[in-house]
Amino acid sequence: MNEDKLREVLTPVVEDAALELEAVEVMPVGKRHLVRITLDGEGPKGRGPSLDEITSATRAISAHLDESTVTGDRPYTLEVSSRGTSRPLTEPKHWRRNLDRLVKVVFDSDESVEGRITEADEDGATLTIAGAKKQPDTQRQVVWADVRSAVIQVELNRKDAPREDAEAAEHDLETDEDGTE
Repeated sequence: MNEDKLREVLTPVVEDAALELEAVEVMPVGKRHLVRITLDGEGPKGRGPSLDEITSATRAISAHLDESTVTGDRPYTLEVSSRGTSRPLTEPKHWRRNLDRLVKVVFDSDESVEGRITEADEDGATLTIAGAKKQPDTQRQVVWADVRSAVIQVELNRKDAPREDAEAAEHDLETDEDGTE
């Protein structure tokens, strides 16, 4: 199975689902192949695709591959996912879709910094770096050309969660088990 050929065949299917084909990987696993597809996109809030969008695209991709000869005669397992938090931020759109998330950036100079993405455009991003104890937060400009790597940091217990998430959680607490208010 050829990754480039798969990309060529699947790009229109993914675009029809209003998503972007981020990566295509094919790995032999015994007598089968593992076809791993990674999708991205703006999603309903501009922060990446929803689970429903990924599910719908997976069905379309699977149906298209079943009808195509691109996979050959060898059996395969299809795995479709979104970018997730472990993939590095490599393009401005990745940064924009992760506004308000904590990111660790390693610069070409070997300096590293951890901060919250507050702005992102085609030239770079602005990070808010938390001040130590009673020190104020600082802003740091990031220029794409200076970044060696950038990865989102998973926060399991964020104390200053965004307001819309806090409101959603409050609504969940006010809703009975049967879904009534």
